[in-house]
Amino acid sequence: MTVTSTAPRAAEPASPKGRLGASRGGAPRTVGTAVALVAASLPMFMATLDNLVMTTALPVLRTELSASLEQLQWMVNAYTLSFASLMIAASTLGDRWGRRRLFVGGIVVFAAASIASALATSAEALIAARAVQGAGAAAIMPLSLTLLAAAVPPARRAMAIGIWGGVSGLGVALGPVIGGAVVQGISWEAIFWINVPVAVVAIPLVRYALPESFGRRQRIDLTGLVLAASGVLAVVWSVVRGNDDGWGSVRVVGGLVLGAVLIAAFLVRESRTDHPLVPLRLFRVRSFAVANASAFAFSLGVFGTVFVLSQYLQIALGYSPLQAGIRTLPWTAAPMIVAPIAGMLAPRLGVRPLLSTGLALQAAGLAWQGLAVAAGVSSYSELVPGLALAGIGMGLTFAPSATAVLADMLPDDHGTASSVNATLREIGGAVGVAVLVAVFTASGGTLTPDDYADGLAPAALVGAAVVGLGAVITLAMPRSTGRATSPG
Repeated sequence: MTVTSTAPRAAEPASPKGRLGASRGGAPRTVGTAVALVAASLPMFMATLDNLVMTTALPVLRTELSASLEQLQWMVNAYTLSFASLMIAASTLGDRWGRRRLFVGGIVVFAAASIASALATSAEALIAARAVQGAGAAAIMPLSLTLLAAAVPPARRAMAIGIWGGVSGLGVALGPVIGGAVVQGISWEAIFWINVPVAVVAIPLVRYALPESFGRRQRIDLTGLVLAASGVLAVVWSVVRGNDDGWGSVRVVGGLVLGAVLIAAFLVRESRTDHPLVPLRLFRVRSFAVANASAFAFSLGVFGTVFVLSQYLQIALGYSPLQAGIRTLPWTAAPMIVAPIAGMLAPRLGVRPLLSTGLALQAAGLAWQGLAVAAGVSSYSELVPGLALAGIGMGLTFAPSATAVLADMLPDDHGTASSVNATLREIGGAVGVAVLVAVFTASGGTLTPDDYADGLAPAALVGAAVVGLGAVITLAMPRSTGRATSPG
């Protein structure tokens, strides 16, 4: 569930068994940059789109599949948690088995799971299919940029990567709009069927335009993977069940304790193994630690608010799915304009002022929405300033955050660092949906026009507070991070 580029694993130095960009047959096939861009970006766009494409379909799914609010959460979280848990593992497997091979495999899994989602006749079946879909996306996202970087000439690589990032942002911006248009014009099943022809076109294009490549051959820390995934799942499940079972119940408290123990065991494991899934030494770099902490807070607050706000536009304000999707654009599309500007300013100003300002604006935007809803919104126009503030702030956050993650890393650690950052942001999104829906429910919110605002207002304010905390965290960023220095 990323609101922009998921910062996938970047190109790494080649291993002796496979030089980056080299195919099994020797030199890579020469193709145009445009063709390589389409081949790498099309599957990535498909996976990015599915982060938010369901948000405007949730009220329809509630009716069509008789889904509860908890089940609606898991339709989103099953995808996000699977995606987050498997992303680093997929990167490692791509390095060992061939990045293009695993990339194509991810597309196949994603398409098959999309078919299963479209054919689902119950909420449980859709949740299961979404989890498999997330596994496919985990292989697509971290490998698309690496394959693109190997396929284009060095002189055009920066331009290609910039366009790739724009396509990723476009997928996020258009997710609610495309989802709303398809649900309203065809059916909710069609939001999954549209992935199938995309995959059919993408697979032969990838095999033609993107050369096979390999990276460092490292074992996967399967024990760490199971510990981390199980720990996060236990925490999210417990938060989701908190209101229904009671926050003092054995199941909820036990689940939270189990999750904490599993995560602690994961950290101990990573500190001792010689092939860690997440090298803890990276967090000793202050810019990396601060960037990840603020990114987690950003994802928790923003994605949780997107989940509840997108339904408010339909349930409380009465908009159709398409109308609701279009009305999210001041928020989701603004980064496409602001992010490139922030990218140009970062070398001159450094990332700290941009990150702090961006997160502060987002917090102000979420607070505006919460206060407007609490005061009784009479029209959509009252929400627009808050949506715009959040969108501008989001645009100021993306490029500086990505810069800070890699700023003080050794080149060999770039891929792992960006994958860790993407994973933490996805987990933050899943936790955010669970936490803010828990606030929504505890505050008396229900999926009805009369009571929805009762839960949305405090949920949005909690989201604003969490993002505001992220802004405070960024003050610990070294001043020089991301700032260009003059030679000599």
